Amino acid sequence: MLMKKIVLTGGGTLGHVTPHLALIPRLREKGYEIHYIGTENGMEAPKMRAVPGVTYHAVKSGKLRRYFSWQNFTDPFRVIAGAFQSAHLMGKIKPDVVFSKGGFVAVPVVFGAWLHRIPVLCHESDLTPGLANKLCKPFARRFATTFPECARALGAKAEMTGTPLRPELFTGVREKGLSLLGFDGSKPVLLMMGGSSGAQSVNACLRKSLPALTRDFDIAHICGKGNLDDSVEGTPGYRQIEFLDAELPDVLACTDLVLSRAGANALCEFQALGRPMLLIPYPKGASRGDQILNAQSLETRGLCRVLLQENMNEDSLIAAVRKTWEDREILEKALRDAPPADGTARVLEMIEEIQK
Repeated sequence: MLMKKIVLTGGGTLGHVTPHLALIPRLREKGYEIHYIGTENGMEAPKMRAVPGVTYHAVKSGKLRRYFSWQNFTDPFRVIAGAFQSAHLMGKIKPDVVFSKGGFVAVPVVFGAWLHRIPVLCHESDLTPGLANKLCKPFARRFATTFPECARALGAKAEMTGTPLRPELFTGVREKGLSLLGFDGSKPVLLMMGGSSGAQSVNACLRKSLPALTRDFDIAHICGKGNLDDSVEGTPGYRQIEFLDAELPDVLACTDLVLSRAGANALCEFQALGRPMLLIPYPKGASRGDQILNAQSLETRGLCRVLLQENMNEDSLIAAVRKTWEDREILEKALRDAPPADGTARVLEMIEEIQK
């Protein structure tokens, strides 16, 4: 029996990569030969090249910008070149199916698959479709989405599935997390996560609020690479770490309350783990506004509390953290009653379905 082949693609942020890491072990179990098409130097390249059993292929790609840049005049040619490279790879690999997580590299790959009549399943994490997925829509067979609003926006091709989540997220041990952080468990643990690149304004505001917040909480602060602050190092009840990988499940296991930006993948992880959340989404001027919509969707469903960045200062942050903690039982019940956030099983089913 011939081994099935799948091409995975997506890049630009870790949010376009981590769902693939959740799917790869399950795809291996199903006997797939796995290929990944990404950029030469993007965030996805070192991550996926390090995964055993995955063959990595690099193609040219331009960034899809919503603002003026002289590169907007040259990048379309890179996208066209990437489409030809991708079409050539499709003819060479001959995959049975393509799974795309979006990002600018996905556009030429999805188009190349369409030229070879290879079925494509796209996944959109945010509440509104990103530009890459909008461009891919005519060439994709189906769409899986994290949010119900996005499934409605994409129409008949789309289904809300949740996001594929890494199984190791659910294997953390509370005692290991407390030991790693140097906490004794006598106070609830507040975890601040700012995304793969940190969140400068929230980092700064949290640090100003430490004298008040450490009275009630032990604080684990994942601040992003290069964002450590020596002036608060050694503060009792406070531990700052640039980045966590293998140890993250243990830290999540000892977390009682989350303070975070509102990236869709992180929200799914917190939701699946049932952690009460206070979200401070990136403001509209710093992004396309997707994090604000993500946070509002969860807030409307009673799954979190939200503090907008323009309303954030030392006093408002302290008050919002304390109010979210007071509401934790209400939030935990809503999280338990919500549809599953882990979309791994359904996405795998859809990958099989579009091949029929």
